[in-house]
Amino acid sequence: MGTLLHVIVKELIQLRQDRRLLPAMIVGPVVQLLALGYAANSDVTGIPMVLVDQDRSSASRALVDRFLSSGSFVLAGTEPVPALVERWLVEGSAQVALVVAPGFGERTAAGRPGAVQLLVDGSDASSAVVGMGYASRILSAAAADMAPGAGRERPGVEVEPRVWYNPDLRSRWYYVPAILALTLMLTTMILPSMAVVREKEAGTMEQLIVTPLKPWQVIAGKLFPFVLVGLLDLLLVSGLVVFLFGVPLRGSFVLLAALTLLFLSTTLGLGLLVSAMVRTQQQAMVASTFLLMVPMLYLSGLIFPIENMPAPIQLATHAIPLRYYSNVIRGIFLKGSGLEVLWPEALFLAGFGAAALGMAALRFRKRLD
Repeated sequence: MGTLLHVIVKELIQLRQDRRLLPAMIVGPVVQLLALGYAANSDVTGIPMVLVDQDRSSASRALVDRFLSSGSFVLAGTEPVPALVERWLVEGSAQVALVVAPGFGERTAAGRPGAVQLLVDGSDASSAVVGMGYASRILSAAAADMAPGAGRERPGVEVEPRVWYNPDLRSRWYYVPAILALTLMLTTMILPSMAVVREKEAGTMEQLIVTPLKPWQVIAGKLFPFVLVGLLDLLLVSGLVVFLFGVPLRGSFVLLAALTLLFLSTTLGLGLLVSAMVRTQQQAMVASTFLLMVPMLYLSGLIFPIENMPAPIQLATHAIPLRYYSNVIRGIFLKGSGLEVLWPEALFLAGFGAAALGMAALRFRKRLD
């Protein structure tokens, strides 16, 4: 252990002297979280809407007020007839057009359905679907209030939905914890592999070869500083997730740190494995990015739901460590899950970490080959 301690101290000194690597490992995850955290938001608010109110009654004005007071729509302009709406949608000045037909107020007062048309710009399919969903909820609520007997007890089944863990359905609460997993993977997979390869290029690996160090001591000594940096990044980024983006941390941070260590064992082992197989930093960057990170990112469920993938691809996702770590992060942050729930993920991460470190140790040799 004394020999291993000397290797760790040597690596920490070398890491401190690298003026480019250390800032990238500390500042990089923070910058990535800030950039991706604000960008990763599928909530649609302030949708520009053009209004065609051909009824001009108190009922039509009340309906328009519902749209504008919801916060989902803003009034971009008005037109007297529906034929003039198209230019708003073509120019992009509005994404939605609300057309209230003549006689809307009279029909609703008489207990008959009023005619309302919603025109949506479908060139942005995701925003169109969200906008139509907002409008449908507003129109349904308005129809219920305008119906005869509103406010009195009516027979039937009344559904009162309740959303748990994310009651406001904020997409940022879903994406930001996943970005934490992404930044940790970037930091602890690519940069360690490049650091080891850079030592090969500089010729300092020869100094380790002539020492009586065992391979496992060299591996542990090189990876330990990056474990410390990964935990420091976890602390910094988690603080930003909670205090800047307002995502609640309902579970145990100690459990999160412990399971993060298991995930780091996988990413660090894969980074060391890449460094043992390549000879230049450029090769390390390409191998880490395109052979490991891109498949893990696409198949982990961070971007595309696993349930929507074909069955063979769904089976392949079970070999992606990031899939299990993303479940850990979202479970601890949003649901307050404990080890009694996350133990399968912990076992998978431990298995992946042991396999990655084992393959890296078998590939790593104390010789220049």
